Amino acid sequence: MKDSMRRLVFILIFLPLGLWSQEEEAAQPVEPPKVKLAEKQILRKGNDLFKQKRFVDAEVKYKKALQKNPYYETAGYNLGNAVYEQQRYEEALPQYELVAKSSRDLETRANSYHNAGNVMMKQKQYDKAIDAYKKSLILDPKDEETRYNLALAQKLLKDQQQNQNNENKDQNQDQSQDQQQNQDQNQNSENKDQNQDENQDQGDKEDKDKEQDEGNDNEDPNKDNNQGDEEKKNQQPQPNQLSDQQIKQLLEAMNNEENKTQQKVNAKKARGKKVNQEKDW
Repeated sequence: MKDSMRRLVFILIFLPLGLWSQEEEAAQPVEPPKVKLAEKQILRKGNDLFKQKRFVDAEVKYKKALQKNPYYETAGYNLGNAVYEQQRYEEALPQYELVAKSSRDLETRANSYHNAGNVMMKQKQYDKAIDAYKKSLILDPKDEETRYNLALAQKLLKDQQQNQNNENKDQNQDQSQDQQQNQDQNQNSENKDQNQDENQDQGDKEDKDKEQDEGNDNEDPNKDNNQGDEEKKNQQPQPNQLSDQQIKQLLEAMNNEENKTQQKVNAKKARGKKVNQEKDW
């Protein structure tokens, strides 16, 4: 009986230790397989093709090396470079991001973040490029090329935001000018209608006066001449009169249009510096 109890206590004590040992073993990361000589030879052939700028052929070699060893991070990084040189930026970006997150080599991770930033610069996603360059500098603070690209991305983002604000401002000015033009047109139409009514009333009065003149043959001829001069004066077209407020609004609209044209000319003169995209690999 005592022996049975001893064996039971022994099992209860050492059973949790055995389970904990199995859990710890399962939690350890799987060691990637070592790169074999054949895989390295395929990579070197791809590198030679890359130096010859035969990027399509180099891409084939890098993919072949990855087929033999999916954990070959150098082949994955170089594959991203080959795709990038073919200007297939949307395909190169996830390749760089994959290597940056999975590689155990700090330099490879830093280079991957650097080139991911270059892709985002090509796509004018300057805020995301800034984030990628910062991650690269955390891994390699001494990389001056990445530091330069970070500063450039920050400047381009600021310019992009400023241009967007100017476009919104121009759009608001255009809308204000359109509204002002509509108001001026409506005002001119009202003035024209009013002048037409006045001219019509004047014409009716002239016709009535003419009938009276024809019925009075014995009246003073000098009086007829004076009346004829008055009729000619009344028949002259009357110019449209603009108020001081309307004149002020028209001048402001002309100044806004001139400022808008000057801003567009200055925007065309602005040019950014070239971004260095080469990276030692």
